[in-house]
Amino acid sequence: MKHILTLTLSPTIDKSTSVDKVIAEHKLDCAEPKFEPGGGGINVSRALRRLGLTSTAVFTSGGLSGKLLQELLHKEQIEQHPIETVNLTRENFIVVNRATNEQLRFGMPAPALVEGEEERVLKAVKQMAPKASYIVASGSIPKGVSTDFLARIARIARQEDARLVVDTSGEALEQAIEEGIYLLKPNQNELRKLTGIEAEDNDAIEEAARIIVNKDKCGIVVVSMGPQGAYVVTRDYAEFVNAPSVKKRSTVGAGDSMVAGMVYGCVNNYDLGHMVRMGIACGSAATMNHGTELFKKEDVDRLYEWLNKQTTNYLV
Repeated sequence: MKHILTLTLSPTIDKSTSVDKVIAEHKLDCAEPKFEPGGGGINVSRALRRLGLTSTAVFTSGGLSGKLLQELLHKEQIEQHPIETVNLTRENFIVVNRATNEQLRFGMPAPALVEGEEERVLKAVKQMAPKASYIVASGSIPKGVSTDFLARIARIARQEDARLVVDTSGEALEQAIEEGIYLLKPNQNELRKLTGIEAEDNDAIEEAARIIVNKDKCGIVVVSMGPQGAYVVTRDYAEFVNAPSVKKRSTVGAGDSMVAGMVYGCVNNYDLGHMVRMGIACGSAATMNHGTELFKKEDVDRLYEWLNKQTTNYLV
């Protein structure tokens, strides 16, 4: 069995609730809150668990909120390797206005890593990498982390012959690409920042993605286009896949679910078309649920089947 390692430097506890109506300066009676583990790689591990794959979640964890995060992951039977930090693990807050079904998302800043903590994370990844076939680095990079952090992760992955999957942004991502990435999942805005091309239509998206893959530093680029779908590009393959139309209730964790679906496809040796369809099915299914519930497996199966019945649009 191919083992998967996920990495999260900005984990969170997602607290979600709902109210009848949001009115400024009024006391709002909230429904019973839900507490769920969150953050890029952690959500990938949670989604993989729903798909029947195990993974080990490596993440930073600080204070009482960090302990709660570990307890929540334990309840979901996620194998974990927390790295203790001085600063508290953050908590995000999501409120659904039942009158309009609008979602208010309050994202707190990720706490900075202090001296020595980054090295402890790298040491943990290096120790566990020999057993990993895939390393998934997902989520934002907090303050206090070196811009070459992901590049060092990329070197570890290459040394251990592990496939590195990255879903983040910023200078750390640019340096990681120069070291080599197996699969990159930018959105259109992130693609523009990486290439300087205004990726506003399919032709421009493919052109921008090819700039990255033609450097021979990234094997697969999958551009997430939200409710429109996704564009998968390699040196000799390109395809745009429409997303299914679903009733959207929440977008929390949709991108991470998409990453998990694509990793699932890679682990199970799906071809590129089926791999990206599995990712889209997971991402779309995640938007069908309230709060931070991610997706239901039966929704993924139904959407994946629907996607495979649609006419494909190959651009090679």
